[in-house]
Amino acid sequence: MAQFKYVALDAYGKKNQGVIDADDEKDAKAAVRALKLTPLKITSMTGLNGDIDIHFGKKVATRDLSVFCNQAVSMLNAGIPVVDTLDMLSEQTENRYMKEALIECKESIEQGDSFGVAMKKRKDIFPPMLISMVEAGEASGSLEVALGRMAQQFEKDAKLAGMVKKAMVYPIIVVIVAIAVVIVMLTSVVPTFMSMFADMDIEMPKLTLMVMGASDWMQHHVVLILVIVAAVYIGFTAFKRSEFGKYFLGGLALKIPAIRNFVEKSNASRFARTMSTLTAAGVGMPDALEITSNTMSNVLFRDALMTTRDEIMKGTPLSVPLRASGLFPDMVTHMAKIGEETGKLEEMLNKMADYYDEEVEVATQALLTAMEPVIILVLALIVGVLIGAVMMPMLSLYNGLDNI
Repeated sequence: MAQFKYVALDAYGKKNQGVIDADDEKDAKAAVRALKLTPLKITSMTGLNGDIDIHFGKKVATRDLSVFCNQAVSMLNAGIPVVDTLDMLSEQTENRYMKEALIECKESIEQGDSFGVAMKKRKDIFPPMLISMVEAGEASGSLEVALGRMAQQFEKDAKLAGMVKKAMVYPIIVVIVAIAVVIVMLTSVVPTFMSMFADMDIEMPKLTLMVMGASDWMQHHVVLILVIVAAVYIGFTAFKRSEFGKYFLGGLALKIPAIRNFVEKSNASRFARTMSTLTAAGVGMPDALEITSNTMSNVLFRDALMTTRDEIMKGTPLSVPLRASGLFPDMVTHMAKIGEETGKLEEMLNKMADYYDEEVEVATQALLTAMEPVIILVLALIVGVLIGAVMMPMLSLYNGLDNI
């Protein structure tokens, strides 16, 4: 199946353009007509005329969703109908995936669907939480409030994701630098120095011989090294995405103190913020827990919330299964219990979310502080071994000259 860029007219004579998947140009025209559009031009997106679209991860970033919600709230509060709001937002957005989804939502609403139902047709773009909030907002007549809450939610999620990336960027950069240093040393520096001693009658230290052997092997097996690196990366990625891998890595993260602290607080923050947003919009507790479970970064927390959902449906208070899971901090269970007893669960969840947002920042800094000396020590050890392998023959040579 190929991609085709189309230019078409809608029922009002307005020009639309986008990208559609089809087997050939004929199917592409039929697909455009299925969108209630009249095709004017269909162009196959080849490497020469297609847009360069290198995309990793999600099609629509969390910040894009936040901007969409904020703009939609402003327009709806100004009295602009939902259909016109989606039309204007589709023209403004730069993300082509979001643009296509908004156009399809507008057309679906024009055909009689509700906004929530229209969004469900594009679950690949709109997350379940946003769909549930829109449906709850439509049912209660407070769509603007629901979208406003989601804008705040997405902003908080983006901030939390940014802190997680911040915790990962430093060690990744250092590891890349360390690998680059090793490669340069073994393929360039070490051979240059070793060639100086090749014709000299010097007994090479064992460390130097080992490094020379590694250098020689690396220079003659570059393709094999690249294949191994690629295989390790692909294998680890597949392992990380497998169910066994998710549970193994999720459990491992909770066994390392510094990482456990970060994982607990980041998941507690996401749980409290998401539950607060959903319950405030009138989403039922079981549905809110199911949606929230899908936002957890650790599979063990996801399972704990699904178990909590099952217990809630049996009539068990929220705080009981949360405490029984042994994963959430004590403050979460205490605040949840107080909220249930006082009838102010939403308020308690809000306070928890604010508290753990700050705690995640502290945990991120603590994790970075804990990793820095370990990373520096490992890097110093690697570089030290290579430098030692180069310097030891030189010291042997100097000692031999002194004994003459």
